[in-house]
Amino acid sequence: MGNGFQFIDIIFFAMIAIFLVLRLRNALGRRDSEENGFDDLFNRDRSDEAEDGNVIQLPERAVPGFDGEVPGGEDVQELSDLDLGIHQIRQIDPSFNSEDFLVGARVAFEMVLNAYASGDVDTLRNLLSPDVYGNFAKVIQDREQAGHVMEDTLVGIGAADMLEAYLEGRVANITIKFITDQINITRDENGDVVDGNPNEVITVTDFWTFAHDTKSRDPNWTLVATRSLD
Repeated sequence: MGNGFQFIDIIFFAMIAIFLVLRLRNALGRRDSEENGFDDLFNRDRSDEAEDGNVIQLPERAVPGFDGEVPGGEDVQELSDLDLGIHQIRQIDPSFNSEDFLVGARVAFEMVLNAYASGDVDTLRNLLSPDVYGNFAKVIQDREQAGHVMEDTLVGIGAADMLEAYLEGRVANITIKFITDQINITRDENGDVVDGNPNEVITVTDFWTFAHDTKSRDPNWTLVATRSLD
């Protein structure tokens, strides 16, 4: 009887895992895209950021090719750049859904965070653009050569808000602001903590940009840029 219930539990959790993977594949990507700069948000020097004033300024963007038609007959002048960008993406890709995208983005955030901490380069390769993957892989390699082990615990995602949506040619781009609570520590080969505090929960604000080629048959999105804000 006990083994029967254990088998049912295994099937139940396997179904949940399959569901999350399918939602992620529908909203986010595994194909390559180009990336215009990278900040290692998982291994950043916060003292340098404070000196440089590392505050992300998301530029106001025009919406090239916008046809002036918006749902509900709203005045174009009263719509934000974000609303216009989302509308433009929907014109090219009618299947795009903001709510589904945000669900997938939250799943992707946790997957990337866990894969980076554990050194799972195969998972990262499927979710990141080549340039972003190259930077992540290099930091993982350096960490392993130093004999260090990273422990990242995602306590919770407080917010995941869409800040920016725009087209660059045929490529759709969406920037998400994540506010998360995390415990981040690094241990040496002896298990001693060399960075971070295992008893401290920190609040981290990150900006991730996902991209998708609207002409591609692959509906998936790829993480093409990361930024951080302390």
